[in-house]
Amino acid sequence: MEFSHTPVLLQEVVELLRCRPGHIVVDGTIGGGGHACEILKRVLPGGYLIGIDRDPNALKAAEIKLAEFRNHFTLVHSNYIEMEQVLKELGIAEVDGILMDLGVSSHQLDDKERGFSYMQDAPLDMRMDPTQSFSAYNVVNEYSQGELKRIIRDYGEERWADRIARFIVNNRPIETTGQLAEIIKNAIPAGARRSGPHPAKRTFQAIRIEVNQELTLLSETIEKAVKLLRPGGRLCIITFHSLEDRIVKRAFRHLSNPCQCPPDTPICTCGRQAVVKVITRNPITPSAAEVSRNPRSRSAKARACEKI
Repeated sequence: MEFSHTPVLLQEVVELLRCRPGHIVVDGTIGGGGHACEILKRVLPGGYLIGIDRDPNALKAAEIKLAEFRNHFTLVHSNYIEMEQVLKELGIAEVDGILMDLGVSSHQLDDKERGFSYMQDAPLDMRMDPTQSFSAYNVVNEYSQGELKRIIRDYGEERWADRIARFIVNNRPIETTGQLAEIIKNAIPAGARRSGPHPAKRTFQAIRIEVNQELTLLSETIEKAVKLLRPGGRLCIITFHSLEDRIVKRAFRHLSNPCQCPPDTPICTCGRQAVVKVITRNPITPSAAEVSRNPRSRSAKARACEKI
C-alpha cells in the first residue's frame, strides 16, 4: 500500500519552529515527510534535517518525498525517545528546532494489515514499528482483566472499562480487530451506544498506546529534547488526544516555571531557573478549512516553547 499522510497544521508548525536558512532541525516522527519538506524549504541554504521514525515504511516514503533535497537530510530508523543518542551518533550537539508529531499516520490507519482500525477486519497488530515483537495480540490475549481495565480506563478514558475488560477476557482468544470491535460493542450497554464515536474507538486508542508505549517517558523526552536545543531554539509538539496534550502542557509549564518553593514563600529560595518560555499560551488548532479537507486533523493541538 502506498504510504500517504497529510501533514496537520503544516504552515502553523513551520512558523512556530521559526525555521531559517542554516538551521538544523529534527523531525522526531517524520511520517511521509510532509512537515520535513516544508522545513527543508525554509532552512536551505546551509540547513539540515534529521528525520526519525519507528516505521520503516514511513522512512522509505520520506526518502522519496524529500528526493529534491538530497544531501541535506538524514533519516534514522529509531524512536524520538532515542533522539539524544541519534544526534550523538551523527556528531550533532545542538539543534535549532525539534518537531514531534505524536499522531498515528493515515497510512497506518488505512492499511488494514497494520491492525490499527476498528473499521476493518485484520489481525490484531497496532505496532508503529513492525520490527518489534510485542503487538495488540499480546495485550488483548495475555493481559489480566485488571491490567486491561487499567489501560482502557487510563489511556482510553473509557467509562465502561471494567465491562469491556471482562468481556475481552471471557471471549479469548481474540485474533482480529473485527472480533475485538464486536466484543467491545457488546460490552457497552445499548443505550450508551446511540450517539457519539464508534464504541470501540477509546479502547482501540488505549491498546495502541500500550503497544507502542506512546505516553511512557514523554515528559522526560520533552526535557531531554529541550536540552538539545540551542538558546532561542524551539520545540513544537502536535498531539491528538487529551492525555498527550496534558503531559505536554504540564512539561512546558514545569520547564518555564520550575520553582518548587511553597506557594506562600515571598521569595524563591530553591534557585531553580526557567529553561524555556512558552510560545503558545493556548494550543494552536486546525482551521475549519483544514478540518474540512482533512477530518482526521480535528483533534490536533500544537504547542511550542523556546529555549532561554
